[in-house]
Amino acid sequence: MGAGRPAGRPGGWQPGRLVLDNTVEDESRVMTSEKLTVGVLGTGIMGAAMARNLARAGHTVHAWNRTRAKAEPLSADGAHVSDTVADAVRDADVILTMLYDGDAVLDVMREAAPVLRPGAAWIQSTTSSLESVGELAEFANRHDLVFYDAPVLGTRQPAEAGQLTVLAAGPVSGRETVTPVFDAVGARTMWVGEEGAAATATRLKLVANSWVLAVTNAAGEALALSKGLGVDPQDFLGLIAGGPLDMGYLHAKSAAILNDQLTPASFAVTTAEKDARLIVQAGAANGVRLDVAAAGAERFARAAAQGHGDEDMAAAYFASFD
Repeated sequence: MGAGRPAGRPGGWQPGRLVLDNTVEDESRVMTSEKLTVGVLGTGIMGAAMARNLARAGHTVHAWNRTRAKAEPLSADGAHVSDTVADAVRDADVILTMLYDGDAVLDVMREAAPVLRPGAAWIQSTTSSLESVGELAEFANRHDLVFYDAPVLGTRQPAEAGQLTVLAAGPVSGRETVTPVFDAVGARTMWVGEEGAAATATRLKLVANSWVLAVTNAAGEALALSKGLGVDPQDFLGLIAGGPLDMGYLHAKSAAILNDQLTPASFAVTTAEKDARLIVQAGAANGVRLDVAAAGAERFARAAAQGHGDEDMAAAYFASFD
């Protein structure tokens, strides 16, 4: 063996230590009194919570959703519900997209194209493929928008509390415009690059989601095996409690399964399947085989076919049974 970097280890890796090259975390969270006009496109569980917190922070929010009824409740929080995409973005300083995937974002932004204001900032928070980020950045360039690749980490509760973690990549020169938006929706902003088109934030999001989805499926399979073998699942949870194998996330997902509390918390089974396939695709495109993620995608697909597609992703548990 030579003295070079071990195969398969990313740059900056050392045993017991993770280094994210060129990463700057915003610990101080710049405070500003500037109020913005923000067009929010997509008001599902996450988008609605983000729009609500932006309005509560004093920003003027124009919210749009393909199904208007899903956006309508935001009126009570001070947001303006728009009938069309164009109405939502016409006067926007910042556009925030939180839709299903990159293709959906591109379709919606094409609808908005005739009224896009040159120089407006575009915060793209939809979890999408790496290829889609490039396409969206190209669209932004053609329409003179300042593009920020900015997916978020968190579920319904932190989203509603404005406690998301924002992963962001984009030019330094425009960050004073998007920072008030990030501060309104999140508790922490992690800057991981200066070029949105490079998808450095989305790359990190896919890595994080690969872990989340793997743990979710592992929790479901452990509980399914417990049931199949006649083991009390509380004995399993008690066995690992307080040890190195224990984690709060396991208890949260186990409780959701055991107590039949599977109302989506931001990640439905169908969305989890979509993200799992994006992760597998990203790995394959970069020479990495992801067997666990691929198997996880199939579990989510089976659970969806059984009628659990709109439930919390923990409902992949049911894929263990015919």
